[in-house]
Amino acid sequence: MPATPATPIPPVRQVPLLDLKLQYQPLRERIRAEIDEIADAQAFILGPKVEAFERAICEYTGAPHAVGVSSGTDALLICMMALDVEPGDFVITTPYTFFATASCVTRVGAQPLFVDIDPTTFNMSVEKLRECLEKNRDKIGAGKIKAIIPIHLFGQSCAMDEIRALAAEFSEREKILVIEDAAQALGAQFPSEKEGIQQCGAIGELGIYSFYPSKNLGAFGDAGMVVSRDETLAHRLRVLRNHGMEPRYFHKMIGGNFRIDAIQAAVLRIKLPHLDEWSAKRRENARFYREEFARAGLEEKITLPVEAFSAEAQRAPNHHIYNQFVIRVSGDETRDALCRHLAANKIGYDIYYPVPLHLQECFAYLGYQKGDFPESERAARETLALPIFPELTREQQSYVVETIAAFFKKEHRAS
Repeated sequence: MPATPATPIPPVRQVPLLDLKLQYQPLRERIRAEIDEIADAQAFILGPKVEAFERAICEYTGAPHAVGVSSGTDALLICMMALDVEPGDFVITTPYTFFATASCVTRVGAQPLFVDIDPTTFNMSVEKLRECLEKNRDKIGAGKIKAIIPIHLFGQSCAMDEIRALAAEFSEREKILVIEDAAQALGAQFPSEKEGIQQCGAIGELGIYSFYPSKNLGAFGDAGMVVSRDETLAHRLRVLRNHGMEPRYFHKMIGGNFRIDAIQAAVLRIKLPHLDEWSAKRRENARFYREEFARAGLEEKITLPVEAFSAEAQRAPNHHIYNQFVIRVSGDETRDALCRHLAANKIGYDIYYPVPLHLQECFAYLGYQKGDFPESERAARETLALPIFPELTREQQSYVVETIAAFFKKEHRAS
């Protein structure tokens, strides 16, 4: 009797940029039981669940102190408040980042000083940072440059040895502190030449994480974390997150309502032990994309993400955690046409970030002009992010590559 032919696998019809339901399903019962426990206890703000998650973050990152807060944005803001950054002060960062990095500087009345990015990693350029520090020696001498905020963009560490060395070299009247924006980089490792393998966020004086649902470790809403090496500073952060209140109803400082709630902390604590596994799957997906793009002959059409520390992969397996898989397509018109093509074929994508911060209308008062940060501007014109979440199937990835190949084939015929 002839064998029954196998049922053909239906072709992939759509690929979301992210599908959180797939991550939730295997953890569903544990998460629901934890939420039920909190509901029964009716203890929602701070408390034992938050303290347990903070301890787990300390153990995971190696940071001595962790302070849970209400979002990654509030984590940045409370850092500014804890360090007494005020009107007349300056904080150095890049314009190629999410809005919150710079907006939290301005919300305390200070001013961001922008430096351009490295064109291969999209992270802060060490060369441009040195130029900025040299140019602003007068502000350093007056004690007005309070901090440098490097952003570990897309899940890969900045060159932290060099950045910290520059902060130390140029510190004069006051120490220039390093505040790591690790909103996209919890779990990413930096292979320091001097200090061995370090966790992004736990390298500088302060580091922040975001647990927005789309992050590698995502909450059931907004949540964030600040980690610190300094016990006194950590205590100040804890007081500031609760209106500057210590003891109850007594206020020596003005804080805010930056408290993390127990449900978010409980959900994140359940997810945290799975983070390295999820990051490994993202890296495996990135490897498969590279193979498929090469097989399709697209290496000259698009620029794939650079893994700056891949040579250290044996020592630092989480050298890149691929919070995003960002490709570069030369020319904004080509990039935008490709985005329309992906959308027409039901493939999710996003653009991080279409307008660099120095060209945002609300920052016009800073006096920057188009052309001041050419690499940030070029990245804004040419980059887009493809699906990279851990549960992505090989069929879905192949469909993404085939769809992009079809776009360039059609473009070639049209030209």
